[in-house]
Amino acid sequence: MMSAVVVQREGSLARIVMNRPEVHNAFDDGLIADLTGAIAAVGADDTVRVVVLTGEGLSFSAGADLHWMRGMATASEEENRADSLKLAKLMRDLQFLAKPTIAQVNGAAYGGGVGLIACCDIAIGAEHAKFALSEVKLGLVPAVISPYVIAAIGLRAARRLFLTGEVFDARRALDIGLLHEVTAPDQMSAAVNHVVALLGKGGPIAQREAKRLALGMGGMTHMQAHHVDEQNAALIARLRVSREGQEGLSAFLGKTTPPWMAA
Repeated sequence: MMSAVVVQREGSLARIVMNRPEVHNAFDDGLIADLTGAIAAVGADDTVRVVVLTGEGLSFSAGADLHWMRGMATASEEENRADSLKLAKLMRDLQFLAKPTIAQVNGAAYGGGVGLIACCDIAIGAEHAKFALSEVKLGLVPAVISPYVIAAIGLRAARRLFLTGEVFDARRALDIGLLHEVTAPDQMSAAVNHVVALLGKGGPIAQREAKRLALGMGGMTHMQAHHVDEQNAALIARLRVSREGQEGLSAFLGKTTPPWMAA
């Protein structure tokens, strides 16, 4: 069976590649587990200086996998909470990884894919990439990723995007701070390599402490994030089993109109 994640080494650079191009690198239990494991492995490897996260194929990550969502739609509230905590741990581990991280956003990123971008220190996106936090259209909210997305784009932008679920382009992602740079697809590797070279000039201990400093001054520590993750996992679990959440998921999976959109 093909691995959901591939780790490639280029000297002191570790490239983590989400490897489910047939489903646009959508999240399921396997991808979450493999990504969490890959992040732990590169974090423990003293020969790794910089980590790049990207997706294989046309998309960065399309968010939740349809088959995974079907399973969660019929799971209990406690099962949904346990499932959400796994995704929360992935985001938290990436956010607090003690090495510089770069999101190489090769294509569309939705839901949890936006969360991964927000958890990286630096984000470079292709000019054709599209983004969305569309959970409200399913009667849900982007609970687990919310602390990281809000830290990246600010409360004002997050309030609009959380409420509308609208799709936005790379230029808007740049304007609100989700991306640091937008490039043509054929220039992306060069842009990433330029940042990797800049990072190579810094001391690894200093960079680790600089990252911790920035997060701490921004009011985010690992302990605080763990506490918030517990609360947000409980929230999304409750919404998934609620009447509106069930109606929204059923409508999405059945390709019908949810009741709140009825004329």
